[in-house]
Amino acid sequence: MTGDGPPTILAVDDEPSLTTLYEAWLADDYRVETASSAEAALELVAEESFDAAMLDRQMPGGTGDEVLSELRARNHDFPVVMVTGVDPDTDIVEMPFDDYLVKPVGKREVRRVVRSLVARGSYNDQLREYFALARKRAVLEAACDRETLEDSASYRALTASVDDAAARADAARAELLDGAFEEAALDFG
Repeated sequence: MTGDGPPTILAVDDEPSLTTLYEAWLADDYRVETASSAEAALELVAEESFDAAMLDRQMPGGTGDEVLSELRARNHDFPVVMVTGVDPDTDIVEMPFDDYLVKPVGKREVRRVVRSLVARGSYNDQLREYFALARKRAVLEAACDRETLEDSASYRALTASVDDAAARADAARAELLDGAFEEAALDFG
């Protein structure tokens, strides 16, 4: 969490009506900052902290993909959902996002994903990596036919990465259950 008060969400889309709608849908539980361009989004991130972000992939003057790359280059590791009209393809494998929604999206779906992102932001790195990779695999499996996936080296690598991340996440969970959890609980009061 970024501090006192509700979690802060960054909503970026070149359609101001959509960012206004996202803001209205999330206002009961979150503080929402909006931007209608890649440049405006990066300016906001330079000025304040966020718990999660919603990025459109296609915007004039800079894409959501570029914003995401720049966020990661600047060491901002808050969870990100791509909210876009672009159907996913194997090109998403290398993108460092946490979830992917294809427009049109509804209030319930946006609220569910943002709630999940904020929760994931508090997970340790191994669990976050596992959830992000598993979600990418699920998105691709829903969007692409089996033959396309079987022919894709990046999909096969993603599947292996999901398995590796699951093993690391299980090891982290086991470590927590073996006593480190009690220590961590004491540290957090």
